[in-house]
Amino acid sequence: MLRIYPVALDWIEKLEPLIARIARGDRELAMQLRRASASVVLNLAEGMGARGGHRTNSYGVSLREMRESYAALQVAQRRRLIGALDAGLEAQCQRLIGTLVRLAVPQLR
Repeated sequence: MLRIYPVALDWIEKLEPLIARIARGDRELAMQLRRASASVVLNLAEGMGARGGHRTNSYGVSLREMRESYAALQVAQRRRLIGALDAGLEAQCQRLIGTLVRLAVPQLR
């Protein structure tokens, strides 16, 4: 198992209260964040069980969904649906993006 996987699970758990807060002001954005964030974890897990190009593709999907999740959080902040992310959650977002970039683009490793 990749060391980043438990970080992703912890991250998705920490998102839940934010998703609930976002839903009060914008249900569609909350649903999109819920789907994208679940896809981060699901595709990460799928990649851990795949080989070759399938592995890289799964990690690439996970990276794209992570970037979408982060963008949804930024949109929610700009719309004043949520405040600034706490330092721990922000650090998890950046760690997940950084790790997924390395996994999805093997030539950069």
